[in-house]
Amino acid sequence: MGESYFDGGLLQLIGWKLLGALIILCTFGICTPWAICMIYNWEISHTVINGHRLRFTGTATGLFLQWIKWFFLCIITFGIYGFWVGIALKKWQVAHTEFAN
Repeated sequence: MGESYFDGGLLQLIGWKLLGALIILCTFGICTPWAICMIYNWEISHTVINGHRLRFTGTATGLFLQWIKWFFLCIITFGIYGFWVGIALKKWQVAHTEFAN
């Protein structure tokens, strides 16, 4: 069995998070899915599980479509669905994560 580790650096993470925040602020939140995908792609590409590097296959467009669906579900349920959005996002991320090799 191989080793599991994360090889990303703190300064890289800060840079990606700042870039994501800048994208969100400059687009008034419209490009939030793009920022999420960008940061998550960086996190996953620096993760190795049992000697196998991970790869993120999700797209910002795919997340944007989910984002719209979740938004309307929140409106229809008067915000109650908002409690499940975090879980739905995590499920979407995991569904689009695979071993690179």
